[in-house]
Amino acid sequence: MISEKNSKDINNKSIRETKEEINKILQKLENENTNLRETTNDYERLLKLNKHMDNLFKKRLRQISTNLKK
Repeated sequence: MISEKNSKDINNKSIRETKEEINKILQKLENENTNLRETTNDYERLLKLNKHMDNLFKKRLRQISTNLKK
């Protein structure tokens, strides 16, 4: 249930919002004082955000390609 909610939350993010959250997580992961449990959850979220970002770029590339063909 929580995972499904997180996926919907991620899928509604723009490229900018996704990038900002990725940067926040990376900063947190780079902090040596972060506990292991939080790190694991953040890393899993980072992977989902990364996949979402990849999908957003692919979608945008298709749009650009379609516009260039016109």
